[in-house]
Amino acid sequence: EVQLVESGGGLVQPGGSLRLSCAASGFRFGTHYIGWVRQAPGKEREGVAAIYTGSDNTYYNDSVKGRFTISQDYAKNTVHLQMNSMNPEDTAMYYCATGLRFGGWWSVDKDFNYWGQGTQVTVSS
Repeated sequence: EVQLVESGGGLVQPGGSLRLSCAASGFRFGTHYIGWVRQAPGKEREGVAAIYTGSDNTYYNDSVKGRFTISQDYAKNTVHLQMNSMNPEDTAMYYCATGLRFGGWWSVDKDFNYWGQGTQVTVSS
């Protein structure tokens, strides 16, 4: 059974940093794309960053380029999202998701078959 468990969310001040983690199990690490997708109240889901666990290729939404970094710990089947220079617009529920393909941010709902429960991130002073 595929499981994705997110951790690391919380409250951070504008300009601050937070690190999210996604512990994956139930599938062979190295064969899937794993991504972070966020959803703020009243807004559509937005893909943030993704990584192909078989090659370390990474993908970022323009809204977070230069501020967020996605990485993987292959030995621990875990993907991290380091978020720096955060602003209130980053406030959302952040979900970890996985699938065998990644066709771009417009197709995450179709490509990512498995989703975690989410972790709340709030950026506020």
